[in-house]
This record gives sequence, C-alpha cells and structure tokens, in this order.
Amino acid sequence: MTKIIPFRAVRPVRDKVHLVASRSYQSYTDDERNSRMEYNPFSFLHIVNPGYKYQKEISGEDRYAMVRNRYLEFKEDLVLKQDENPCYYIYKIINREQESFCGIIAAASTEDYKNNTIKKHEDTLRYRENTFKEYLKTVKFNAEPVLLTYPDNEVISEIISKNIEKRPEYEFTTTNRDTHYLWKIEEQKSVLQLQEAFETIKTIYIADGHHRSASSSLLTQDLKNTHSKHKGNEAYNFFMSYLIPESNLKIYEFNRLVKDLNGLSKEEFLIRLDQWFRIENRGTEIYKPSKSHHFSMYLAGEFYSLYLRKTAYQFTDALEELDAQILYKTVLKPILNIEDLRTDSRIEYSHGKSDALSIKNRVDTKEFEVGFGLFPASVDQIKKIADQGLTMPPKSTYIEPKLRSGITIYEF
Repeated sequence: MTKIIPFRAVRPVRDKVHLVASRSYQSYTDDERNSRMEYNPFSFLHIVNPGYKYQKEISGEDRYAMVRNRYLEFKEDLVLKQDENPCYYIYKIINREQESFCGIIAAASTEDYKNNTIKKHEDTLRYRENTFKEYLKTVKFNAEPVLLTYPDNEVISEIISKNIEKRPEYEFTTTNRDTHYLWKIEEQKSVLQLQEAFETIKTIYIADGHHRSASSSLLTQDLKNTHSKHKGNEAYNFFMSYLIPESNLKIYEFNRLVKDLNGLSKEEFLIRLDQWFRIENRGTEIYKPSKSHHFSMYLAGEFYSLYLRKTAYQFTDALEELDAQILYKTVLKPILNIEDLRTDSRIEYSHGKSDALSIKNRVDTKEFEVGFGLFPASVDQIKKIADQGLTMPPKSTYIEPKLRSGITIYEF
C-alpha cells in the first residue's frame, strides 16, 4: 500500500507561470542561464542561482541561505502564492514531437521509500545525498518533482479524464515548443478517491530522481531525530513527486563514446570483440540496433552491427540481461579497461534523443575513437531489476517526461 497524499502547493500566479518555470539548473550552458536571468527577472533560476544578483559565484551553506532568501522574496512580491487547501495536481506536457505525458503531482512518503514500497533501480552517491539533504534542510522546499511510475490504474485514469475537461489553471508553451497544462483536484470526493486508488497499488517505481528521493529520506531521519513531537504526518515525511502510469513513460537509451581503444589497433579490437559478438561491417550505412542484445558501433569511418553471442554470455539475473550491463562486461571493462563508469574521463554518454549522426560526427572529428549505440531498456526490465534489489550501471536510461522547476513547490 502506497501513501500518496495531496498538499498545498506554492505556485506562480497565473500570468507569470511561463516566466517563472525553468528547466533544471544543470541543463543550461552558462551563457544560456545568464541570458535568461538577465532578461527575465521572474525566472526560477534567480532563486536557485542567487549569486547572480551580485555577479559572484556562491557555494555551500551561504548559497543555501541565499536560495531561501530569494524564494521568500518571490513570495513577498506575490510572484508565488500558496494554495489554501491540499490538492492533487494534474500535470500534462505535450512536447514538440507531439508526444503527450499526463500524471499526478502529489507528495510521496519517505517511509515507503525506506521500506522499498517505492523502489529504485539506480545507485546513488552518498556525498550527493548528503549535500542535497543539507540544501533541503536550509531552503525548506522541493521545486522539482521526482518522477515515479505506477501500473496503469482505471480509477486514476478516470479521475484524470474527468478533471482535464475543465479549464486548466495553467496553459503555456515554452521556447523549446513544449506545452504545459496544470489542473487542481481539490473537490473532496475526488481527493479521497484518488488517495484510496493509490493505496491499492502495492509498488511504485522511481523513474528519475534517485538522489532527490534518497536525500528526502535522509532529511526525514534528521528532522525526526530532532523533533521531539514527531508524529509521522509532518510535511518533512514526504517529497514532491510526479506520478505517471507505466504505459506513458518514454525510455531512451544512453549511448557510449570512448576516447581510445586502450592501445589496440582497429584490427586487434575487432578480433577481441569477435569473442562476444557476431560482427557485420555496414560501411557508411547508418545503423541503429532494433532489439535487445544488438548494438551498433561506429569506428574509423564505418558502422558495424554487433549481435551478442548468447552461447558466450550467461544471463543469471535481470541485470545481466540489460544491454548497458552487457556492453560493460564484454567490452568496456575487459577490452577497453574502463572500470568506473562514473569517474573514468575516457567515456562519455549521449542520450538516444540525439540521432546516430551525433555519434558519427564526434568520432569523425577525433573527439572520440569509437561510439556504441544501444537499444533502450523497457519498463519491465527496470521493474525486474528493482524487484531483485539490483541497480543499473550509470547512464542506462534517459527517461521522459523531463519536468520544469518552479511550477509547483512543496514546502516543509
């Protein structure tokens, strides 16, 4: 049974939401970020990058305190206002490719995360967990929901369908041509029906936001230990989430680019690969894998298809069947000597929304020596890995939708 509850969101006023909403801080180049902040005083970037006001880079606890100050200023200036009643929020995105994503923004329980009712499939780094926990402790809000996914549910779907017939609270299009909609669900009957429907779901899975989930769980433990009257229903026992049905999740692959062949010649490298793969040279024909356990490779101006020799590789669990793991165990580690996928500077990643030409271009310009294309993982693969208590290699999935910051804010 999962505990997914309504909350009183702090939100931009209707006429400024398109100005406030921003992509995640890290997704901008420095020039993009500075340009947006220079010409848009309402951007949420001013909150999360408070040193811009003084043209100074600020870090650590000083930055956290200034983020809190900027946030309070946005509230004092009535750019942000808090809803009077706890609500669920329907959030819909239609991207420039006309793909539609629709789900519920709500508060998810850190206890469910701790008890593995909300399951993860990626490892997290302890230092990042602690850093973000300290950030949350000072700023006292979540501004970007964790993306969770649940088995398709008729009751939830019906409630969403009924409510999106009304006029949305927000409807705006961003400069990258994504259109965003938001509706409030505050009528008590619908709120109770939605809460009860989520309670019938035994397991929910994290799609994106593993560090944010882990940090929120650590924050709960910290505040629980210092709060003498802790009851378990305080706001710090929850974290803001965007829940969408499994059928609405879009999963792309992360491709791999490597800077050298670990001292091997092209011919030596291909001979080593032959142990694991049936190899076909496709010349200049652009090739992308069409199913699991097939890989593409671009090397020395030519594309290759690599088909895993299943007699040479043993599937012992759900993780061993994942293409990102297969490539690591057969090529990246034993042949190219890449041990740590998180820290080795010889490897970089390119998500599957970029086409095969981007790999070709980066190899042709000698930025990299070889590029590998993967077939995207499925929702079922992610669930099986999480159910078995296993974790994927880093950069195994690029999952959409990607959410904007500052549209709904969860205070604790």
